[in-house]
Amino acid sequence: MNEHPLHSAARKPRHIAIIMDGNGRWAKARRRPRTLGHRAGASAVNLSIDFCIAEGIDTLTLFAFSSENWQRPAEEVSALMGLFLRVLDRELDELHRRDVRLRFIGARADFSDELQTRMQAAEILTAANKTLNLCIAASYGGRWDITQALRAIALQVRDGELQPEQIDEALISQHISLADLPQPDLLIRTGGDHRISNFLLWQLAYTELYFSETLWPDFNAQSLQAALDDYAQRERRFGLTSAQLPDTLA
Repeated sequence: MNEHPLHSAARKPRHIAIIMDGNGRWAKARRRPRTLGHRAGASAVNLSIDFCIAEGIDTLTLFAFSSENWQRPAEEVSALMGLFLRVLDRELDELHRRDVRLRFIGARADFSDELQTRMQAAEILTAANKTLNLCIAASYGGRWDITQALRAIALQVRDGELQPEQIDEALISQHISLADLPQPDLLIRTGGDHRISNFLLWQLAYTELYFSETLWPDFNAQSLQAALDDYAQRERRFGLTSAQLPDTLA
């Protein structure tokens, strides 16, 4: 039985979402190409997975490639796609061995047929794993997510399967990405910017936000622990007052 979200206050988050920002600036500071920063960022991903498994975190969602990132220079986009394929090939068996379930959210049709095939195969291989849900947001945008949910509902109304008055927040939530998982408890953004950049707009309604100046390739276990320590001090009220919180949180 799922614990009510109020009871998760001052404890470890069940679901961490991360905007992995700063790869390009990390490379620029070293006078190296941006692609080197992305490769360094892949190592930080592995570290984050290790940390979440060790800490018993249920779900880790990573913002890998946004809808807007397609507008970046073609050379960088091509390098990112190649890196994506290589990481899938190199890491998939190890993730499966460690009982990690891998899934992808976003406009998958934007990717090449080869990459779509690899993504689907990875999801099928790891579908029964339970230690960690690893969700990769790729060609993803929060507005896209809400739009595709509303489009699916509109089709149900058109086909007579649903009446407009039946549309409520719960119904929309069922059509949003990651509907079967707990909503994020903690969002971490690295790289110093203080914005959510069209990431999980629906899902982040009551998520605690944590911003770090550290660039993503340098974000390590100590950085993650600092974020969890900060989260543990937060009072999550979900629209209530402090006096209304359960006595167990006193």
